[in-house]
Amino acid sequence: MTTEHQGTTRRRFLAGAGGAVGAFALWPDTAAASTGKHVAVLGGGVSGLSAAQELAERGYTVTVYEYYDVLGGKARSMDVPGTGTGGRRALPGEHGFRFFPGFYRNLPDTLRRIPFPGNANGVHDNLRGGTEALFARGAGRPDLHFPLRRVTTPPAPGDITPSWLRDQILSVLDLGSRLPAHEAAYFADRVLVHLTSCDARREDQWEKTTWWDFIRAERMSEEYGTLLGVGQTRNLVATRAEIASTRTVGRVIIEALLLWGLLGRGMDGDADIDRVLDAPTSEAWIDPWSAHLRSLGVAFVLGTEVREVLCEDGQVSGVRVAARDGGVERTVTADHYVSAMPVEHARRTWGAALRAADPQLARCDALQTDWMTGVQFYLRTPTPVVHGHINCLDSPWSVTGIGQAQFWDVRNFSEDYGDGTAHDCLSVIVSEWDKPGILYGKKARECTREEIVEECWAQLKDALNDSGKTVLTDADRLGWFMDPAVTGLGGPDPQNREPLLIHPTGTLYNRPSAGTAVPNFFLAGDYVRTDVDLATMEGANESARRAVNALLDRDGSEAERCRIWELYRPPEMEPLKRVDEVRYRLGLPNTFDLG
Repeated sequence: MTTEHQGTTRRRFLAGAGGAVGAFALWPDTAAASTGKHVAVLGGGVSGLSAAQELAERGYTVTVYEYYDVLGGKARSMDVPGTGTGGRRALPGEHGFRFFPGFYRNLPDTLRRIPFPGNANGVHDNLRGGTEALFARGAGRPDLHFPLRRVTTPPAPGDITPSWLRDQILSVLDLGSRLPAHEAAYFADRVLVHLTSCDARREDQWEKTTWWDFIRAERMSEEYGTLLGVGQTRNLVATRAEIASTRTVGRVIIEALLLWGLLGRGMDGDADIDRVLDAPTSEAWIDPWSAHLRSLGVAFVLGTEVREVLCEDGQVSGVRVAARDGGVERTVTADHYVSAMPVEHARRTWGAALRAADPQLARCDALQTDWMTGVQFYLRTPTPVVHGHINCLDSPWSVTGIGQAQFWDVRNFSEDYGDGTAHDCLSVIVSEWDKPGILYGKKARECTREEIVEECWAQLKDALNDSGKTVLTDADRLGWFMDPAVTGLGGPDPQNREPLLIHPTGTLYNRPSAGTAVPNFFLAGDYVRTDVDLATMEGANESARRAVNALLDRDGSEAERCRIWELYRPPEMEPLKRVDEVRYRLGLPNTFDLG
């Protein structure tokens, strides 16, 4: 075993091409000077790159160790091998489509600080808004279309009352669903219960209550459970409504994403509710990001597996790493260490000594993941379907998707990618891997890769080819690409190296803080406790900011702390929450909770 220590010299920041304002302008007194301290960041996904940027802007020398040969983690896009001809790029593939809801605030701030040629606001100007969501029904049932436009006349401060909110929720359900009136009214009342619940009730009672039980789905129609249970959980974040925490679903999906998004509250400026990038993710974001980080002096060591974080005398003394495909182990050292790997990989590197130094690390063993994996279909003709995302509500595999070429207005798909015959990419995600499909009658985990693709295609056609129209045809499908992180399909032990953190009841109690009891060890990743409280790129970015702030505190740094945006709290609800806090302490239900 060999030991190495990265040098502590660092290049000073120079504004790059493209008119970068220079993120250092935010910290003029501290950012330009090197601290002389070195930080090892373990993982080059969104959380790792976010931490690297914040640290580099504050004068730290940063080295990022990444398992893959490319950066970006699950957010990256990837080439489909052997598909680019005639000077075109290879067809773009991905782990699954990326989207940037308007309530994201931390990640968009980072995007603005990544220079991009011709963009005044950096990579942020590469975002494009969707205007509609399609809840596609199977077996010929009418589809549900939800416009994703913010209200043209936002309510004035103080106008938002429980009765007014109830009317708004009912009007949306009346517009976009076919629920019986009494079920729509009941759901609206349940939303009011959560909206007016105090923090203590949310973190105790609702964190322990499943979303399925909270909305009383078992008492209602199948349509109610499909639309408001499964459609808001399994299809969006891979968590089953029967186990998902009400605190997480209600607070993030129902309130921040949908309700306050439609009302234009707590948003990223005048952002659209639903946003995607204008090109494949790596082109529009990850590649410019890595180039910017290199200009700040960040070093990357790719193709490297982190084996163990070593702990001696209550501090991290180094990290054992090796080439991903084998080779001699070596120990790398630094002044501080930020573990920015997904939890399923990070916790394997925490040995007994490190776990003994901070008991919260052991609690991470209870955190759960599930599969949420993408397939891309390449089509002969432009097939946008809807100007936004598609949610196949009746799909047994909880298939969601988006037609990407319509948003890539800086690209001509057939001229820029593949061999010139593909004009669109329908990117879909399979979130349910444990229910039988409609084509082979097998669970997704039991299928071969080819069977998954055909089953997924069949479920898409079942949802989209109805009501007298044919959206997808077999003749139009040219090819497909599936996330290579899934291996062993069709065999006895299928594996997925890139699952998604899910949020069963009680998850909150096992999520660690970004700062640990080990003075030079910090955590970043979507499993870390953040205000967002959901496995998202926003959560990954917020966790990195919290990790950097904890590091700055430990270091006694005078650098300005990373700004952290928390989810919107409507002031109109605060008096009602204070009333609920008293009721909760007395053991009484929420005022609006009528059972």
